[in-house]
Amino acid sequence: MEGVRREPSVLHLDLDAFFAAVEQRDKPSLRGRPVVVGGTGGRGVVSTASYEARAFGARSAMSTIEARRLCPAGTAFLGTRFAAYKRTSEVVMALLRELSPLVEPVSIDEAYVDLAAGEHDLSVPGVTALAADLKARIAVATGGVTGSVGIGTSKAVAKIGSELDKPDGLTVVPPGQELAVLHPLPVRALGGVGPATAERLAQIGVKTIGDLHRLSLVDLTSLVGQAHGAGLYRLARADDDRPVVTDREAKSVSAEETFARDLTDPARLAAEIEALATRVGSRLQRSGTSGRTVTLKVRRYDFSTLTRSQTLAHAVDDPRQIAEIAHRLLGAVDRSGGLRLLGVGVSGLSPYAQGDLFAEPSEVVQPVEVVEAAEPPADPAPGPAVVLWYPGQDVVHPELGSGWVWGSGLNRVTVRFEGPRTTPGPVRTLAADDPDLQPADPPDWTP
Repeated sequence: MEGVRREPSVLHLDLDAFFAAVEQRDKPSLRGRPVVVGGTGGRGVVSTASYEARAFGARSAMSTIEARRLCPAGTAFLGTRFAAYKRTSEVVMALLRELSPLVEPVSIDEAYVDLAAGEHDLSVPGVTALAADLKARIAVATGGVTGSVGIGTSKAVAKIGSELDKPDGLTVVPPGQELAVLHPLPVRALGGVGPATAERLAQIGVKTIGDLHRLSLVDLTSLVGQAHGAGLYRLARADDDRPVVTDREAKSVSAEETFARDLTDPARLAAEIEALATRVGSRLQRSGTSGRTVTLKVRRYDFSTLTRSQTLAHAVDDPRQIAEIAHRLLGAVDRSGGLRLLGVGVSGLSPYAQGDLFAEPSEVVQPVEVVEAAEPPADPAPGPAVVLWYPGQDVVHPELGSGWVWGSGLNRVTVRFEGPRTTPGPVRTLAADDPDLQPADPPDWTP
């Protein structure tokens, strides 16, 4: 194995169910309960599910409708509060920068740290103690949000390590033990192995990273392509020399899928577009960005590749909007001979604008047991001012204090008045246009 470090000096931190964890911190009545965060309208997509919700099958990138079907009564379905997530993320990233000048944020809840650039004991006991201290300091500084840490000789090993013992996990892979740790794991544990690649590998009996390691480079590249095959060949040998880069900034977010056999069925192609748009939209929302240009990539049966793009007046991050545009772009492509690959991407990225996420408002008053209500529209129609509240939104009332929107509809809004430093609070229903009820900034969780 060449090109990797001799010491476990790459740390990967992944905050556990981050959006849901922040919601449970700020809303004490939701602690220990299933919480689903994302678009709450009929076209919504799950951004994050708490571990309590995951126990019922809810997961990120799933449609909210499906998550509602799986989760029990009493599950909280909340809109996103990126201001709260960003503030918490900044606290965590500052702690990481105390360890090293080389910190590479991957998204709002994930980062790599090059420990070799700091003054640390890089022995296995040394980095284990460092990670345990880091996790404890993160929990205190964020008001209880936990993170899982992996440390190894490369970014690939560190990232896999952080996934091995979630939530609140800590895994250090000692130098020389990388293959012993990796080889029993399923091939999907490797970055770059999606469902289609895993299916092709399974057809020849390759189910674990160890199975993958036994394939020759020629066999692997013939199966999944030259570039992809070469990358997987190295990863199966824990050969990853990518540096930790501090100025990492994505210019675009994309996802693509290569099919085991050329696709011609319009329904299957439409389903693939939906799945790719969901992956892209979820990544945009997690990173707090949106983009104005949607691009479709197509590889046809004869291996010719083409792209089609559309630039919009407003930035988007909603998977449904991305899918709608990609469907239109696909409609202009000749598909008669079948398609071997589909890809969807969004570029022209800019900081996230919260209004872009939300779908049409509902006119139904939701039962108190379930947090499910209207969402602010992305582009309100002109006309008389209408007060619209979305579930989970921070609010304040001069007499009742700070709280969050529980549900709304039929010109009423139900609010639970509580915060991160209170016990579970009372629920009150007010007129939706009550002038005393106002939107508020995220609450302060610090002691």
